[in-house]
Order: sequence, then C-alpha cells, then structure tokens
Amino acid sequence: MAQMRGPGSYGIGAPNPFGGSGDDNPEGSSPLDAIREQTSKIEDMLDSLSEPIKPFLPAIGRFLIVVTFIEDALRIITQWSDQLLYLHDYRHIPSGLTHLFLIVNVIAMSTCSTLVIIRKHSEYAVAGLIGVVITQAIGYGLIFDLNFFLRNLSVMGGLLMVLSDSWVRKTKAFAGLPQIEEKDRKMYFQLAGRVLLIFLFVGFVFSGQWSVWRVIVSLIGLVACVMVVVGFKAKFSATLLVVILSIFNILVNNFWTLHEHHPHRDFAKYDFFQILSIVGGLLLLVNTGPGQFSIDEKKKVY
Repeated sequence: MAQMRGPGSYGIGAPNPFGGSGDDNPEGSSPLDAIREQTSKIEDMLDSLSEPIKPFLPAIGRFLIVVTFIEDALRIITQWSDQLLYLHDYRHIPSGLTHLFLIVNVIAMSTCSTLVIIRKHSEYAVAGLIGVVITQAIGYGLIFDLNFFLRNLSVMGGLLMVLSDSWVRKTKAFAGLPQIEEKDRKMYFQLAGRVLLIFLFVGFVFSGQWSVWRVIVSLIGLVACVMVVVGFKAKFSATLLVVILSIFNILVNNFWTLHEHHPHRDFAKYDFFQILSIVGGLLLLVNTGPGQFSIDEKKKVY
C-alpha cells in the first residue's frame, strides 16, 4: 500500500519540540517545504492510481530499456545487405570485418537484452550493451554526432538503473547479511544513472525548430531534469518526464505514419525506440527511488 506523506512527515505543521505551536514561526516555512508538500499530495495520488501496475513496473522498465537494442538487432538482420554496403562503401571497412561486426552486434544485443529482461547476470549484460553502444558509435562514424552522443548517454543511464535495480533486489533477498559494499555501489550507480538519464532532454532542447510550445515544454522538462539530478521529489519529476517524453514520442516520432520507403522512416523509428529505452530507465527510477545521494533521502535523515 502507498504510504501517505502528509505535511507532518516532513516536519511541516508538526508540534514544536520546544513547546508552542508551529504556526508561531511563519518564517520557518520555506518555499522548498511548500513545494514538497504539494508534490507529496500529487505523489500520493499517483501512488493510488498506479497501485495495480506497481508489481509490474520493474519488468516493464527493463523491457523498455532494452527494446531499442532488440529493434536494432532485428533491423540489422532485415537490412543485412544495406548494412554491409554502408559499412564497406561509406565507412571503408574491409568485407570480412563488416560481416564480423554485424554478427557480433546482433548476438551481443540479443543475448544481453534477454539477460536484462529475465534478470540474470545483469552486470555482464549491461557491460555488453554499453560495449555495443560504443562500438556502434565508432563503426558507424557517429561518435562526434552531438545528438547521438547525448541520446546514448541517456540510454547508458537507463542501463545503470538496471544495475542499481538488480542490487536493490539482492539486498532485499539477503536482508540479514552485511551489504555495505553492495549498498555503496548501488548509491553511486543510482546517482550516475539519474544524471545520465537527463541528457536526452538536453539534446531535445538544443535541436529542432523553436516555438512557444517547445519553449514551455523545454522549461518544464528542464526543471524536472534538475529535480531528478538532485533527487528532489525524484519520483514525481521522473513521472512528469515519462509523460512528456511519451507524448513527444507519439507525436513526433510516429514512424508508422510514414511510407515504408520514406527517407526519414528509419530515423524516426530509431528515435522512437531510443526514447522508449529512456522512459524505461525513468520507470525504474520511479520504482526504486533516487537513492541516498539525494535531497529526498537527506530530508528523511534530518
């Protein structure tokens, strides 16, 4: 059941430990506390609405994170000749190496994605998929493409959330045993995952045509990104980013509306599944929380 987080849980409106009423010191209530109180109410409402799907959130998040790799493996297989032609003629990679490059990528993406979904050997699976991202950036000559770079940083952030999620589960499974090293790793990877996840939005802000709606969405998204990074109401801000990115993905990257031979269809399809992967990372953040390196956790301590 969702825990209600009323004002009292953060010391707002709670009895004054030195006597007297909490209302006697209006200066003590900061704007940060007011924002926290309002977002707590929204979080409670979201917790109640999402209660039926909460048990499935980790599985959904993991699947969405690797869906871009599954789609990429299928695309290589279905466009095998085109891939070989591009690597040989435009990247000037020898024929034998082009075959080996594609085969290794397909096997690595298929195997590692399956391991992530079934929650087996997550460390090796995540390392393999990060290796795929790096080798593809080099092989396809996209390593200096800023948009590609920022998007893949966000995908890596999602993969780091997979690691922290797997360590959370291990800690729960062995709750009675010392888990100091595992706990420390989990904290650092949760922080790194949170920071990397927001780079997609940075790329979104600095690309494309500007309009009034784009400015509004960018401002809201940037505020939510900052909240995710510092871990202030991270679950609420991650949920907000999930909604924004999902709407943007459907409206802008709707590859299914383009003709099969349209020149931009593959690009739209690629972007669509990459954003799904980042949404999956944000869902894992919603499920596990921001970790100890966050304002939310520090507030609980003090």
